[in-house]
Amino acid sequence: MNTIYLKAYAKINLALDVLRRRPDGYHEVRMIMQSVRLHDRLRITRTRTPGIRLKTNLDFLPTNENNLVYAAANLFFEQFPQDYGVNIQLDKRIPVSAGMAGGSTDAAAALFGLNRLFQTGLSLSELQKLGVKLGADVPYCLLRGTALSEGIGEILTPLAPAPSCHVLLVKPPVSISTKHVYEHLSLDESTVHPDIDGMIDAIRRKSLPDTAALLSNVLESVTRREYPAIADIEDTMREFGALNALMSGSGPTVFGLFSDRGRAEKAFYHFKTGPCGRQTFMTAFFQPAVSDIRHK
Repeated sequence: MNTIYLKAYAKINLALDVLRRRPDGYHEVRMIMQSVRLHDRLRITRTRTPGIRLKTNLDFLPTNENNLVYAAANLFFEQFPQDYGVNIQLDKRIPVSAGMAGGSTDAAAALFGLNRLFQTGLSLSELQKLGVKLGADVPYCLLRGTALSEGIGEILTPLAPAPSCHVLLVKPPVSISTKHVYEHLSLDESTVHPDIDGMIDAIRRKSLPDTAALLSNVLESVTRREYPAIADIEDTMREFGALNALMSGSGPTVFGLFSDRGRAEKAFYHFKTGPCGRQTFMTAFFQPAVSDIRHK
C-alpha cells in the first residue's frame, strides 16, 4: 500500500458549556460533539524522497507547518522516523474558521492515515494522545460520532448515536476569533448553562424533538450580541421549520435540525440563493460504523 484516501468529517456542538477558566489559561468545558457527513478529503502517498509535501485546492491555505495536516505529519515522523516521505493532497469542503473543527479533523485523518500507511500499529487511544499535542479537538475527530467531551475537550466518552435528522449548515460572511469569544465570555450566577445530562438522556431515548429542544451554546452570550447575523440565521431556520438552530463551537457557522426533508430543502434553497450561498450545506449526522478509508 503506497497511497491511502481518507474522509475528514466536520463536527458540530449539540451543546457547549464552559465551566470555568483554569489557572493555566485554558477553559474547562463540557460539550456534546457530533460528526456530520460534510467532509474534506485527503490523499496521502508514500514517496522514496524524505520530507512532507502538501498541496491544497485553496490558494490561501498554508502548505507548511502552519497547516495542521503538515503539523500532524511532522509530529508523526518525529515520533516514528521513516526512510520515506509523503505527498499529501488536501481537498477542502468544510468552511475554514467556521467552528466545525475543519483543521482538527484534517489533522486527525492525517494521523490515522499515516498510522495505516506506515503500519506503526498505534491504537485509537495512542493516536489521541499524539493528536492532543496538535489541538484539543483532534482526539474527538479521531473518535467521531456522538460523544461527551470534557476537560479542555480531550476527555471523551462515546454516547449512543444521536437520532437521525436533516442538518442545514450556514456560515455567515463574518470572521470570529475564538480567542476573542473566550476572552469576552462572562461566567457568573446569571449564566444559563446547557442541560448536558438532559441531552444525553434525550439522545439515549432517541428523541429528536427533546434533543433539539436542548440545543444550547454558552458562547452565544458573546457572539449573538456582537454578530446579529448569527441570531438572524437561527431565527430564519426556525421559521422554515427547523426543530431548533444553534451556533457551532465559537462560530460563526449555524446549524439547524430538521425532521422534515422538504422543509430542510426549502430552507437550504433560501440560504443558497442569498449572501451565504457558497457556505450553505445540506448534510446529516455521521456515525462511524465501518471504515471510511479505501486504499491501494
